[in-house]
Amino acid sequence: MWNRVVSREVTVVNPQGLHARPADAFARRASQFESVIDVVKQGQRVNGKSILDLLMLAAEEGTVLTIEARGGDAEDAIEALVSLMEQVNSYDESAKSSPNP
Repeated sequence: MWNRVVSREVTVVNPQGLHARPADAFARRASQFESVIDVVKQGQRVNGKSILDLLMLAAEEGTVLTIEARGGDAEDAIEALVSLMEQVNSYDESAKSSPNP
């Protein structure tokens, strides 16, 4: 089912935007799927399996990104990647509000 395309929108809530750590986590997770993964920001489409491509989006806080997956495991890929983005965003938010030791 290569023609199957699944997409979801996510909003970057991290005040630092989609920086190196979450971009790396996203690319690594995306690489675990056979589907082609694209991330789109205002018409700019990049390979979701490439940390450099993701960083080129310069996605700041408040940016809406569309995650698209094409392939047999597209549904699973989207669920995993949206979940990851939510975890990364909430982790960075909680780390920001935690007192330093």
